[in-house]
Amino acid sequence: MNGCESSHKAPLGTVETRSLSTVTSLAAATERLLTAVSNLKSEPSPFSSGIVRLQVSIDQQIGALDWLHAQNDALPRCFFSQRSDSGRPELLQDFLASENVNGSSDANPVSVAGLGSAVFFRDHDPFSHDHWSSIRRFLSSNSPLIRAYGGLRFDPNGKVGVEWEQFGSFYFTVPQVEFIEFEGNSMLAATVAWEDELSWTLQNAIESLEETILQVSSVIVRLKRESLGVSVVSKNHVPSEVAYYPSVNTALEIIKAEDSPLSKVVLARSSRIITDTNIDPIAWLARLQCEGQDAYQFCLQPPGAPAFIGNTPERLFYRKHLDVWSEALAATRPRGDSEVSDFEIERDLLTSPKDDLEFSIVRENIREKLSAICDRVIVKPPKTVRKLARVQHLYSKLAGQLRREDDEFDILTALHPTPAVCGCPVDEARLLIKQIESFDRGMYAGPVGFFGGGESEFSVGIRSALVEKGLGALVYAGTGIVSGSDPSSEWNELELKISQFTKTLEQEPALQPIN
Repeated sequence: MNGCESSHKAPLGTVETRSLSTVTSLAAATERLLTAVSNLKSEPSPFSSGIVRLQVSIDQQIGALDWLHAQNDALPRCFFSQRSDSGRPELLQDFLASENVNGSSDANPVSVAGLGSAVFFRDHDPFSHDHWSSIRRFLSSNSPLIRAYGGLRFDPNGKVGVEWEQFGSFYFTVPQVEFIEFEGNSMLAATVAWEDELSWTLQNAIESLEETILQVSSVIVRLKRESLGVSVVSKNHVPSEVAYYPSVNTALEIIKAEDSPLSKVVLARSSRIITDTNIDPIAWLARLQCEGQDAYQFCLQPPGAPAFIGNTPERLFYRKHLDVWSEALAATRPRGDSEVSDFEIERDLLTSPKDDLEFSIVRENIREKLSAICDRVIVKPPKTVRKLARVQHLYSKLAGQLRREDDEFDILTALHPTPAVCGCPVDEARLLIKQIESFDRGMYAGPVGFFGGGESEFSVGIRSALVEKGLGALVYAGTGIVSGSDPSSEWNELELKISQFTKTLEQEPALQPIN
């Protein structure tokens, strides 16, 4: 059922969550859900529209990626793992009065994996307020774990490449079956959604859910994080290195022109990687997760589509009630091979005028955009270095208090795209990107995350790849071009950014960050 096709804007008849008693195994949870679904069929809801979530806690912690890998890969899939940072609420602690600013509750998922679609939202027109309202109808603060997972294209008005056609201009899904990993335990959930107006009745929804649940495997084997067992046959970059240098020089000429408002543009590259056997996107994501303790991992795979996976360090925003957090992340250096060399690289990054310019453009633009929707905005610290397994970046946190709670659409449209993935000013940068880049970014550099009734969170879909059966993968990366940029250095930065994908594919052990 595509929720965007409904003409109704009124609330659904019911949005509810029913919690079942805790069990000790995944197999027992599956049986309990099948019984609950059967009861739902025999005692149907009286409403002509609604969404009901049935959930059962499991008294053991099982990895959500391990669960997803064991399931039928012919079904639509999604996965979202929240970043492990715990410090985001403390930015507001001394400045803003709000509920629970000292941290998320114990019930906050570590990661969520989903199969099938109880309801999905997809359109080829750009994501609008009406689209967002269609999603919002299925969410409630009283059912905080009913969430719509998905993402938006970087440029909704750009020409769509054939590889991205099944994603539409945006794609969100409330999974039929979800596996939720918590610290110390797990949960299996099943969701039915119906709307008689769309000729999708409760009976239709229940039958479809039962069919999906019967395909769910309870035999879970922990994924090996060491090797994918594939070999890279070829790599082809678009643009090639020969074509990339003139593109950077063209951008620099425009930036340096006296009458040009453009101060930064982000030029990206798509790299086609062909392997000797098919790449398993979930196994690849598990490899990336070894290096991504301080990053979001995600997977989106609509019906009949490639899998869009990512291991992105960058938050677009996190909203809980009236509080909203974002961040500025820009400029890149490799990690050192020792603590001494790592510190020297960090010092060079902090003192580089070119990198300070690139970072300041991003930070101030996000501050300005948040100020348009928040009563006040704080930035703390003004600039520091954030270290990841293979790279380090300039970084700053931003936080504010929204004027009203119920409109993530305002947050999305205000913040996306940031200068970190597009440039500044945005309209001029996006136009130049469209003129220079010869491939479709699709959802690369777009918002990827979830809408929920109580909170919402979106990452920026960088450090990402599109995995296609029989066609290898398209790996994406981009660099910010500002006055002082050098084409050779920018190309090397592209190579550095895709290294976590290529090297985890090519048998190299996962790196652990130097503290």
